[in-house]
Amino acid sequence: PILLSPASGAAADVGLVDRLLTLCDGLVLTGGDDPAMERYGVTTHPAATVEDPVRQAFDECLLARRAALVPDLPLLAICLGMQFLALSRGGTLNQHLPDDTPTHADHRDNRVHPIVPEAAVGDTVLRGGMVTSWHHQAVRDPGDLRVLARAHDGVIEAIDDPGQAFCLGVQWHPERTEDHGLGDGLFAGLVQAAAARVGV
Repeated sequence: PILLSPASGAAADVGLVDRLLTLCDGLVLTGGDDPAMERYGVTTHPAATVEDPVRQAFDECLLARRAALVPDLPLLAICLGMQFLALSRGGTLNQHLPDDTPTHADHRDNRVHPIVPEAAVGDTVLRGGMVTSWHHQAVRDPGDLRVLARAHDGVIEAIDDPGQAFCLGVQWHPERTEDHGLGDGLFAGLVQAAAARVGV
């Protein structure tokens, strides 16, 4: 594994990001704080804890260059990473679940809650189960991505691009989720997709 960490001032260095992507067989976008939303045409919610701007610019650049250069590079986007993925594909966010989701507390403080696959997709890609969450924002509209699963209260919990071998976003934290298929199994799926891509 390689930890891709933006050097100060290098977040928008497209040449550097392109070189980094050539070293990778798969990509994980991790969780974090909240996106600054002005570049997406909306005001950042006053309750947001805004992500470091260098980190945000770096993740956005990774997604843009992946799409341009290596769209088949397997991608697992977690929590904030899923939100960046949706935004990069024309989606929108619910910036503060407490504003309109009475069960918003179910998504905070490492709480465990159920997810249910979308009926149109079934469990062919991702099955239902219990996941561990810690977020107060969520994807409202996934743009041109497909919704795979929702929480019991309708919050979008998983998205993917069915046109790619492995491009998956999950709102929960698989690294904290006990259910293997929704936890460590997602990382195993990423590794399997990466190996298949390079013919291993």
